[in-house]
Amino acid sequence: MTTTPDLATLTGEYTIDPAHTTIGFTARHAMVTNVKGKFLDFSGTLHLDGADPSHSTASLDVTMDSIDTGSPDRDGHLKSSDFFKTDEFPKMTFRSTRAESLGGDDYRITGDLTILGTTKPLTIDLEFNGAAKDPFGNERVGFEGKADIKRSEWGLTWNAALETGGVLVSDKIKLNFDISAIKQG
Repeated sequence: MTTTPDLATLTGEYTIDPAHTTIGFTARHAMVTNVKGKFLDFSGTLHLDGADPSHSTASLDVTMDSIDTGSPDRDGHLKSSDFFKTDEFPKMTFRSTRAESLGGDDYRITGDLTILGTTKPLTIDLEFNGAAKDPFGNERVGFEGKADIKRSEWGLTWNAALETGGVLVSDKIKLNFDISAIKQG
């Protein structure tokens, strides 16, 4: 695989910038609308290999108590034993196991997602949004990604039946990532 000199210059270690990154999700609620949320407290690192993207890695740690759906009551329910059990399982983690270039600005990263102490594989499709030096001299890269999971596979099974049929919370959850990372060193 040949790489452009621009891509090769991006090789290095990066820290995810929480002030300019969103780790979000969307769930279908009551079978009629989508509820969106995000996590406010997380940290992560990337190792980018511009010459051979398959050698790139990613690591992410999310504080589950930082969940924010815009509703304190709903957030409290999500932190409870019905869902994330944040007292017992304070973190959600992702550790990459494989990275691949799909051509152009498209990449795929596969890894282990751990929620509630259960680890399952997760594949995230990413688009490289570009690289730039910010006004403070930081070299930044940006990626946008998405993945779908079935929450029941991680033991998130609480639900309520609706009078009209269906359930209150969908099993399918859409994960969204808007990542800005700063090169170290």
